[in-house]
Amino acid sequence: MSPSARTVAVLGASSERRKFGNKAVRAFAAQGWRVFPVNPRESMVEGWPAFPTLGAIPEPVSSVTVYVPPPVGLRLLPEIAAVHPEQVWFNPGAESEEIRSAATRLGVPVSFSCSIIAIGSAPRDFPDA
Repeated sequence: MSPSARTVAVLGASSERRKFGNKAVRAFAAQGWRVFPVNPRESMVEGWPAFPTLGAIPEPVSSVTVYVPPPVGLRLLPEIAAVHPEQVWFNPGAESEEIRSAATRLGVPVSFSCSIIAIGSAPRDFPDA
């Protein structure tokens, strides 16, 4: 993936620095990714404009990382499939076997792992304060 193609939507992004949806925004930005926070209750997250839905992002995203509870993630899978990401991470606490089965049916390439670690960072690198 070329550096210019490194775009990520963070589903469940938060302006609360203690939440992993916030740490992910900071981690991806620190690694040089173009970040699209997604949360219907946020307007900005860590200086990035937030979007109410994945479909509201005005350009393609190469990756999606998910920080919402499994029932919400399951509901979002068709929207995730519609943007055709190269990779999708369901982070600890966001995964379920229902999601794995539905993702397989929809052809969504999912990984059940911590996206922050997958890109070479660690959540502890992004303090709560």
